Amino acid sequence: MRRYLPQSLPSWILLILIAGLLTSQVATLSIVARDRAENTEILEFFRLNERAHTLAKVFSAAPEGQRKQLVSAFSNPANSMSLSAEPVVKSAIAADDSLAELEDVLVAQLQEFGVTDARIGRVLAKAPNESANTGVPDDPDAGLIERQLSDIAEDLSQSDGLAASIRLNDGQWLNFVTPITPPHPIFSGQSLPLFGVVAAVVIGMSIWATRRFTAPYRALERAVKRIGEDVKAPPLPELGSSEYKSAARAVNTMQAKLRAYVADREQLAAALAHDLRTPLTRIRLRLELLRNSPLRQQIAHDLNDIEGIARSVIDFASYEVVDEAPEKIDFWSLVDAVADNYSQVAFETPASRGFICMGRPIALRRCVTNLIDNAVTYGAKAHVRLEHREADIALTIRDEGPGIPQAQLDEVFQPFRRVETSRNRQTGGFGLGLTIARNIARRSGGDIKLENATGGGLRAELRIPRAA
Repeated sequence: MRRYLPQSLPSWILLILIAGLLTSQVATLSIVARDRAENTEILEFFRLNERAHTLAKVFSAAPEGQRKQLVSAFSNPANSMSLSAEPVVKSAIAADDSLAELEDVLVAQLQEFGVTDARIGRVLAKAPNESANTGVPDDPDAGLIERQLSDIAEDLSQSDGLAASIRLNDGQWLNFVTPITPPHPIFSGQSLPLFGVVAAVVIGMSIWATRRFTAPYRALERAVKRIGEDVKAPPLPELGSSEYKSAARAVNTMQAKLRAYVADREQLAAALAHDLRTPLTRIRLRLELLRNSPLRQQIAHDLNDIEGIARSVIDFASYEVVDEAPEKIDFWSLVDAVADNYSQVAFETPASRGFICMGRPIALRRCVTNLIDNAVTYGAKAHVRLEHREADIALTIRDEGPGIPQAQLDEVFQPFRRVETSRNRQTGGFGLGLTIARNIARRSGGDIKLENATGGGLRAELRIPRAA
């Protein structure tokens, strides 16, 4: 069930808006339909009461011989009328309280015309084939009003009605039927398109307002990702809603602290490079005084290790603070230039002009150099291939070495982490090459993935986005 629910804030806001809109519309239409039904019933009672008053007044004053003529004159297909010795409404007990109260009202109002009793009942509509002809011709040249009047007359002739029987002063019963105006549906062929247009406009405005409301948060997300790639990115503008300004202020504070931390690390690296250079130089000068002493080779070897470790640590501490502007790079030319420095590299990709990316040239060169150097050092030979992968450029470097245990493929990216059996200090570096390479790749919007090749060896894949 959770997979069908929205996964983002704009989607949730839009879902809540649409659900609220639908709920309010359904509730409103239900209330309108109920009120309209109640008002329609009261109006029909009023019409029956007025008609009964008029007929009772006319028939009470008319001679007995003229009453049949009046019945014929007042009758029509929608409003039938008859005069008989027995009432059409047989039951003296009304079907519900509303009709019972209406009967009492009629008797009270019509007493002055000699009416002594009134009965009201409901009658069901006739089937279409049993309805009387309205007498209105189906004229294609009829006007709008004429057609509407014809439709109303036909609807009334086939609708439910209220039958009334009132007893006149001579004991005869005057029976007539008042048709109930059929309720029109809330949704019709004319109103449905209007409802659809209104709903589409509301949903469209909701989508626009939601996207506009959440736009600062998307900008905040992009800014946080940009800070992860470049700590020197410009700070966020603290504009907009109070919640967004608070979030932007927190991000800017975090970025300032990161900048201070990186600056301290850069200063530490520079101080380390300066302070180590002098004692190492003195040690080398004194080492020359040992001449052919047996300790000379051992001390020289240890001294080279110290210099290598210091250089690696300084590089790792300062690589990301070098102020290098990104630019468009012909990645094929960059890889080809690095591969030319190694005789153990087989560059399997032909020359191409389609490998253009955005990045920092020195940093990317260093990333590729570290990967190739890693393959040559630990795998004897490197097979380099460059190709397009969707919107990325993929650089694949496969060596002919023993590979890495599956469980340690991610661990080798950690600083100073080495696979001891074949990748120790005697056969390679100090465990920082892959760490620096992946950091550079991620800072360029890409990544590095390691996997053991099927035919043996280790395969490293560098993917970076192509330039637009």
